Amino acid sequence: MKGNIFYAQSGGVTPVINATAFGLIEQYFKNKKYFGKFYAGKNGILGALNEELIDISSEKKSELELLKQTPGGAFGSCRLKLKDYIKSEKQFQRIFEVFKAHNIRYFFYNGGGDSQDTTNKISKFFKTKDYPITCIGLPKTIDNDLPITYCCPGYGSVAKYIATSTLEASLDVKSMSETSTKVFILEVMGRHAGWLAASAGIIKMNAGDPPHLILFPEIEFKQSDFLKKVKDAIDKYGYCVIVASEGIKSKNKFISDSGLKDSFGHAQLGGVAPVLSNIVTSNLNIKVHWAVSDYLQRSARHIGSKIDVQQAYTLGKSGIEYAKKNISDVMLTIERVADKSKFKWKVSHAPLDKVANLEKMLPKNFIKSNGYEITKSCMSYITELTQGEDYPTYAAGAPRYADLNCKTIKKKLKKFNL
Repeated sequence: MKGNIFYAQSGGVTPVINATAFGLIEQYFKNKKYFGKFYAGKNGILGALNEELIDISSEKKSELELLKQTPGGAFGSCRLKLKDYIKSEKQFQRIFEVFKAHNIRYFFYNGGGDSQDTTNKISKFFKTKDYPITCIGLPKTIDNDLPITYCCPGYGSVAKYIATSTLEASLDVKSMSETSTKVFILEVMGRHAGWLAASAGIIKMNAGDPPHLILFPEIEFKQSDFLKKVKDAIDKYGYCVIVASEGIKSKNKFISDSGLKDSFGHAQLGGVAPVLSNIVTSNLNIKVHWAVSDYLQRSARHIGSKIDVQQAYTLGKSGIEYAKKNISDVMLTIERVADKSKFKWKVSHAPLDKVANLEKMLPKNFIKSNGYEITKSCMSYITELTQGEDYPTYAAGAPRYADLNCKTIKKKLKKFNL
């Protein structure tokens, strides 16, 4: 009997995670003779725990094809960090029972560092059960902080959105700065790594161009120096545009730490833009406007990077090829091919235990010595990943996105309590 496939999406979604899903699904249908059924987990790994499996064959082909241009997580995602199976076997035993009941022999988990940890743990647990299964991690994170891979699907499109939003907002504040707002602050995601904040820097062609200040989590926030730089920009250019990572710290503490934790145990950040706004207003008596990119940045498929979409889609297709060869316990990666004249890349892979729970920070040589701007090397890296446009199709003036029914199959096991 041919083994069935289980695919699931995990963590915060991206503009192109569904492009990876479509690449995997499309390639599955082209190679159906090697596999049984293709199931997608409803709400990530919860789909396995709750035995909520979506049969892809029940979806309309026309809607599946729209996945390539659809943001969000089409099958539902989740933030659930599985415990160590040696200390807490319950969840892993349940996943094993569900996979065995439905003859699942191929597991694809589409996510970031914590998700690769889940894939790695499941693979190791199944080995203790002597149950053959091919486990493959598919990378996804707008933070671009996964190690080994040259870049992460999702980053290029979000970088393009942040750069565009910063440019457009800067034109607004510049035009109003004489009698109104003089400072604009855009908060972007990036808890520990400043890749997203750095992306705003690609619009800066000359010294006076925005963003005038980029606040990276890799650089300690010093209030007095920050205020001086803001005042200097206003004195020179009449206005100041700031792009701030949500994870900037002062004295090793997030300046926006709410004191709460998320389901992965990470500090729940409460919003750095209003904190910075208050600092500027109270000290310089200047009118400030601020915005938080939040979900808008990671769902901005309407301005997707062509390179980013291609990479996400190709990684999905490659997943099936790896499965056919029974290559397991790896995360697929993007490898840059050496060519100074043109950006070329190929799909490669890395062992799961080399990427799980690890983060890749913005390199020191990507940040100028003043601590507030990106270098030419950084600009070159980012612009490679933001090149080209891949607009979705439109209907009645709005993007046409996939509308799946996500109908789950009949359960075989008793209800499981998390």
